[in-house]
Amino acid sequence: MVKSLKASSISYYSLGTIECYRNNDKSSGIDCRGHRKFCINRIETSSLLARIGIKLFEPERKIFYENNTQGSLKELIKEEKFSNTTKVMSAIKEMFRDVLQEIMEAELEAELGYEKQERRTEDFETSPLKNYRNGYSKKTVKTQLGEVEIAVPRDRNGEYEPKIISKYSRSADGMEEKILSLYAAGLSIRGISEQIKSLYDVEISPELVSKISEKIMPQLNEWQNRPLEAAYSFIFLDAIHYKIREDHQIVTKAAYVVLGVNLDGYKEILGIWIGENESSKFWLSVLNELKSRGVQDVYLFCVDGLNGFREAIGAAYPKAGIQRCIIHQIRASMRYVNYKHAKAFTADLKEVYTAVTEEEALEKINEF
Repeated sequence: MVKSLKASSISYYSLGTIECYRNNDKSSGIDCRGHRKFCINRIETSSLLARIGIKLFEPERKIFYENNTQGSLKELIKEEKFSNTTKVMSAIKEMFRDVLQEIMEAELEAELGYEKQERRTEDFETSPLKNYRNGYSKKTVKTQLGEVEIAVPRDRNGEYEPKIISKYSRSADGMEEKILSLYAAGLSIRGISEQIKSLYDVEISPELVSKISEKIMPQLNEWQNRPLEAAYSFIFLDAIHYKIREDHQIVTKAAYVVLGVNLDGYKEILGIWIGENESSKFWLSVLNELKSRGVQDVYLFCVDGLNGFREAIGAAYPKAGIQRCIIHQIRASMRYVNYKHAKAFTADLKEVYTAVTEEEALEKINEF
């Protein structure tokens, strides 16, 4: 069981699986400075973390917490008089700030080779360590807990770069992931800013949202240009149309989607292309790109009735079969059916296109 950390003179160190305490007045007889380079973090007892006895580890830079005792946490709750969720969130925010602060302190100490409290007696010119602390710079970080102000420690040579929050970053990773998820869900840049403000009471400018969203583009480009299998059983080609705002105008765009079924029966999206509108000429460029990415043979293409589609496929894959999309055929047929008979019509038609053999399908058509 880890000891209580109520005495103001004690700091707790976590050295992976090794745990020890260092009393600042040396009365405990334990000194962790010899192992300082292995220390992951130090929690000063003035912080809220130390008061509730939280142990902090960072194996492979994945932080997790464990309550020391429930009693100390209950004692803190009584002391702070948490009467509403706002006070609770404020306390959590304080803990989060303390963790960030202490991790950066430990990072800089590892970089410089000496602790913050340790006095340096060597002359700068003669010392083997040619770098020193150089104060702090204040920085406001946007997080899912709200805005958190931290003091980033600096070194004289400007070599230290925090790993927990990168040098030029103004938001924690969790916030960036939330922005990217909203971006993927289709929200506009300004809409994302409003959502973040509503959820976390954090002001995120549209410019920052745009900058964060751009981070995913290299991954998208890598996915879009990845090598593909040599042969596919089926490839479905279709486009979805949507309206976007471009140059202060609402315009219609087409997203060309290619879905492949490989020889093992697994489906995968082979790619997505954006065009002005759906055309057989654009589809031909898509098919040629599939060939350049390794697709040499396709048994069957499934497409709609777009003019020139068959010619485009024939030019890129002359041996491939072509099937008109069943859904498009049903929709085309429904134009000639009275609304009252639509349900019965589609039920009878389903028996035709779900037939196991050609003979069975022809029989169902005759009955139809």
